[in-house]
Amino acid sequence: MTKRTQLAALVPGLSKAKVLCVGDVMLDHFRYGTVDRISPEAPIPVLKVEREEAMLGGVGNVVRNLSALGAQTRFVTVTGEDNAGKTIARQIKELGLADKPIIDENRQTSTKTRYIAGVQQVLRADQETAHPLDAKIEAKLVRAASAAMRGCKVVVLSDYGKGVLAGGIAQKIIKAARRAKKAVIVDPKGSDFAPYAGADVITPNLSELGLATAKPIATDADVVAAAKRLIKKHRFGAVLVTRSADGMTVVPKSGRAVHLAAESQEVFDVSGAGDTVAAAIAAALACGATLAEAAALANVAAGIVVGKVGTA
Repeated sequence: MTKRTQLAALVPGLSKAKVLCVGDVMLDHFRYGTVDRISPEAPIPVLKVEREEAMLGGVGNVVRNLSALGAQTRFVTVTGEDNAGKTIARQIKELGLADKPIIDENRQTSTKTRYIAGVQQVLRADQETAHPLDAKIEAKLVRAASAAMRGCKVVVLSDYGKGVLAGGIAQKIIKAARRAKKAVIVDPKGSDFAPYAGADVITPNLSELGLATAKPIATDADVVAAAKRLIKKHRFGAVLVTRSADGMTVVPKSGRAVHLAAESQEVFDVSGAGDTVAAAIAAALACGATLAEAAALANVAAGIVVGKVGTA
């Protein structure tokens, strides 16, 4: 049986996966068009917008990927009381999920608007409030996450640094998951991984791994050594490092590291690739796959995503 055949055999079982996603949601807005002239007002291209679309981003993209895989998903997040937040709530409902975002009236929903000419991203404009939740909203979030994880096997924490998992919230959810005997996967942000201590799997990219260990990383051996340091320091079960064109490396707490070559032949856009990796690993682990099998499936899925333009 070939590797692809083995991975294909996992797919039907993904519909049995039960996963909780918690973290920073955002609205990814894309405006596509053509550029055929330079503005007379300033030396900038003029984009003639021909179509636009909006979709769930951040942890919302993890949820979209899980839904595409057929997994049963719960979703706990926070938005503002604004049009972007309403669009996110509507899109969550359209995915068939009963969960609704927790509303923070003092928060602006994170929105990223990308302007794209052909396959080239010309500009990105961000609108957001990126600060920790107040005590009342935090308590509501932790209660909702603790309740939702009861019916799930895996918890995904997706941190985009917008505040939903800040101020010790990530650690509170990880501890609740440990008590409930749920596996925790973290897509981290920043250089300090202490807030994610005790997670079963953490999925930094190569840049994040270097920042977290304050070490130069140039070789496979450097990747493994850095991951081992993080495992020892923060009690992680495993570190899965996404390496763009170089694929990914899986470093377990015990056992040998595994290097997986990139599946994509050409990289157009890395937007959302980390979300796809987190979703594929979560779904595979939730239906009984080994970490090696889950990583191989995630590697194939990420290879498909980076070959497309836009969040996938």
